[in-house]
This record gives sequence, structure tokens and C-alpha cells, in this order.
Amino acid sequence: MGSIKKFKKRNPHLLKKWSVIAAGAMIVLLLLFLGIGLLTGAKTTYKLYSQTIQNVTAQIEGRAFIHLFEMENRQFAEAHPDGSKLPGLSSLSFQMLTSVKPHDLRSLLGREIPGLSSYNSDIVIAGEGTDYTTLPIESEAPVDIVQKDREAKDADQEQQGDEESEDQSQEEITEDKVFIYHTHNRESFLPHLPEGTPVAEAFHGEVNITKVGERLAETLEKNGIGTSVDYTDMTSVLQEKNMEYHQSYDAARTVVEDAIAETKTFNYFFDLHRDSLPRDVTTVEIDGQNYARTIFVIGAEHSEYEQNLKLATELHNRLEEEYPGLSRGVITKKGSGVDGVYNQDLDPNASLIEFGGVENDLDELYRSAEAVGEVFSEYYWQAEEVSDEEGGD
Repeated sequence: MGSIKKFKKRNPHLLKKWSVIAAGAMIVLLLLFLGIGLLTGAKTTYKLYSQTIQNVTAQIEGRAFIHLFEMENRQFAEAHPDGSKLPGLSSLSFQMLTSVKPHDLRSLLGREIPGLSSYNSDIVIAGEGTDYTTLPIESEAPVDIVQKDREAKDADQEQQGDEESEDQSQEEITEDKVFIYHTHNRESFLPHLPEGTPVAEAFHGEVNITKVGERLAETLEKNGIGTSVDYTDMTSVLQEKNMEYHQSYDAARTVVEDAIAETKTFNYFFDLHRDSLPRDVTTVEIDGQNYARTIFVIGAEHSEYEQNLKLATELHNRLEEEYPGLSRGVITKKGSGVDGVYNQDLDPNASLIEFGGVENDLDELYRSAEAVGEVFSEYYWQAEEVSDEEGGD
């Protein structure tokens, strides 16, 4: 006891310092246990998931993570770009809160300059003529422009097949396996709109991308695959909810979630769009007939996107084999100015397919829909055979 008293008299400042450190450690441990309790005991709605963390950290510049790795392994110091410095706390906080990267103008101007957001795409497979100058351009317009009444012309749909194929018995068709919807359901085509219609106003309430969805569904059902086509007018939903056009994917999410919850049999989800690029990019001649070219778009801002990418890649390869030049390729999109998920996180077999462009006509689009339908049907039934064989084993 005497020695402890002598130590206190000789080292009062050191003892006080240790006391502060001990108190601080206790507070840190207490906060840690409280945090763990909140994360594990909270209701599902308020829990943090890996996707949530990914979405937040996606706003941070990649070079910041190299500094974190360097703390554990000095070898990562060699990976720094010349002149790279650890971003300050204020800079990191700004990026996470605003999604704006101070040294990347695309993050600031991606929505303001038409076409700039295209450069947030990565070309996974480049079809013929596909490069960064021919990437898909997503339609952007105020909701009132999209909903404007317009005349349409030459939009009568060709009759497909004979009566025998249309009269297939219900027993020959599976239960609904494919769900087709249209986030930008009013995207239309200039050949079927009044002459002089600007590209930025190529929208129509009836003659639009949903007709391509119908033709794709008809082809799938002709091949025995039950298919449901959704006709929700997303622009009306946006108007009712006072949302902007770029929030269309948020509006469409509820439609897909309801389809999953109500039917429970869908295995594939296709969101059909039309590109805004000109005819020379979006058209190909195959066996003497013009087809509207397709391109697969995968959102790379969710943790399981590689599963979606796998399906898109397979379908592209099959199209390239049977209809050379029809597919423009496969791209992924992420970053500021784009949605980056496209509701594909809801199912690994979800894909966004661009059919043709603003200057294609319905005959060209129908040929492409039938081609995609035939190729997908072959893929579907082969996958079913493999599944049955594995189940038998």
C-alpha cells in the first residue's frame, strides 16, 4: 500500500492519464456492445445489409480504399497513382452525402449534359460497331412531354403464324414463367409518329415499346413458355406520385415486386426499352430483311449483378450465333447519372433489353422480338432439361 501511495505522489499526471485511457476504453466497449445490439436486434426494416453498405461506399473514390489496404499491407503503397494523397474526412463525407466526386465532372454533370452519363457504362461484350460512341442513350423528358397526346400512323400489327399456332391448348403452355414489363412504356418510334416529331418527343400512349413486348410474349407462348406482359403506364404513376422521369425505375419496382409476390412462378424478368440512337446504329440486315438491333444493359450497383450478367451474356452469344449482328453486345452501367440497378437486384434472371432505336419501324422490331423469343425459348428448354436431369440424379 505504501508503494502505491508513493507512486501516486511521484506520478500524478501519469496516473491521471491512465485513468482517462481506461475510462475511454470502457466507453468504446460500451458503445460497441450497444451498436451490435442495435444491428442484430433491430427490426428487418432498420437493419443494415451488405447491399446498403455497398451502395454507400460506391460513392467513395476507389483510391481512398488503397490507403486503407496500405494500413494492413505496405505493399499497397506502390499501387497509388503519382501524387495521390489520402482524401480528407470532409471530402469523403461530401462524396457519400452527395454522390459527387470533386475530381470527376461526370458525377456532377451526368444528368445535366445529355449523353455524358453514357460514359458510366462498361462494355462487357462489344457487338459489331459497338464502342463508347454508340452506347445506348436513355430517353429523358419531362413527364408532361411524355404524356402529350400525339397521332400515330401505320401501326397495324402483322398477323403472326396461322390459326393452328394461335389455338394452342392451355395444357401445352407452362404456367407463367416470364414477366415482361416496360419502365419507359411510352417510348415510341418516329416512323409511326407525325412527320417532324423531334427525337426528344418520340413518345406515344399506345404505339410504343409495349407492342414489342406483346410480340415477344406471343413468340414465347408459341414455344410453350407462359408469359405475362405488364401494361402499367409508368408516366401516369410518376405524375400521381409527383416524381421525375428519371425516377421511373423506382415506380417500376413496385410493379415487379407485386408480380413476384402475387404469382410466385416467374423465373425471368425482361424490361424492354428502345434506344434514342439513329437508324444506322440500331438496324442490321439479315437474310435480306431489316432487324432492329438489341443490346443488353445490366446494372452493376448491386452485389449479385454478375448473375444477371451471366444470363445476358448467354443470350447475346446465342443471338450472335443464330442472327449474326443482331445483338449490339452487353454493357454494365453504374455511377452518377444512371440508375445502376434497374431493379435487377430483385431476381438473378432479370435483364434490361434495348430493342432498336427511335428510327426503327414496328416490322423491324417485330422480327427482332421473334428472334429473341426463339433464341430464349431454346435456352429455356435446354435449361429445363438440365434441371430435370439433375433432379433425377
